[in-house]
Amino acid sequence: MKRTRTVFVRGLEMTARLGVHPHEKAAPQRVIISIELSVWDESAPDGIGPDALERVVDYQALVNVARGVVAQGHVLLVETLAETIAAAALRDSRVLSARVTIEKPDAFPDAAGVGVVIDRTRD
Repeated sequence: MKRTRTVFVRGLEMTARLGVHPHEKAAPQRVIISIELSVWDESAPDGIGPDALERVVDYQALVNVARGVVAQGHVLLVETLAETIAAAALRDSRVLSARVTIEKPDAFPDAAGVGVVIDRTRD
């Protein structure tokens, strides 16, 4: 009996201060962030539940979390950025797991993008 829903943000594009190379430390670069959460659904599978924002994980709040993490300043590793976003999402007790993808689309002219995907689960 599945009692979860998936909440996601795909392709959130922003400018971040990210990277280990001198040119990455000198100027911000474009990143694309995707977040997918497995969230406990207290009403499933027996009902729909109240039509009320406070009973769900709000994807606007999820976008704000990602923006806030990026705004904290320069990060050396995409892994660190992804881990920080996942940890922030998992602070909501309804979030059972988080998958965070960070992509740097402009890192190499002959590649569509590079980056990392992490999966984290609540202990």
